[in-house]
Amino acid sequence: MFSHVMVGSNDIARSKKFYDALFVAMGAQPATPDARGRLAYTHNGGRFMVSKPIDDKPASHANGGTIGFSMSSREQVDAWHKAGVANGGTSIEDPPGVRQGAAGQMYLAYLRDPDGNKVVAVHRMPA
Repeated sequence: MFSHVMVGSNDIARSKKFYDALFVAMGAQPATPDARGRLAYTHNGGRFMVSKPIDDKPASHANGGTIGFSMSSREQVDAWHKAGVANGGTSIEDPPGVRQGAAGQMYLAYLRDPDGNKVVAVHRMPA
């Protein structure tokens, strides 16, 4: 459905430190900035990008918006969360754990990135 997801950042170097740690915890590679300074991460067929806003205005986060990353296990969710907190992220909502959703039980961990974007690691548990 999506070709990619992109978030804005006011400090690409700070975002690179944070997102490199998250993506390495997911089993992906760190980003290499492109000619425009944007970061691109590719994992499991998806693409996630970080960029300074092209209109030169400050980046801001979406109120009510969340970007979810699919994880293969509870342990990977925990490693992702730990890497995010250690690299400038803020743990938000409840601690990592099991939640009941419309699609069944999930193991979730929520973070705010250094620019305030809300991200979540999701492991869908077998029924």
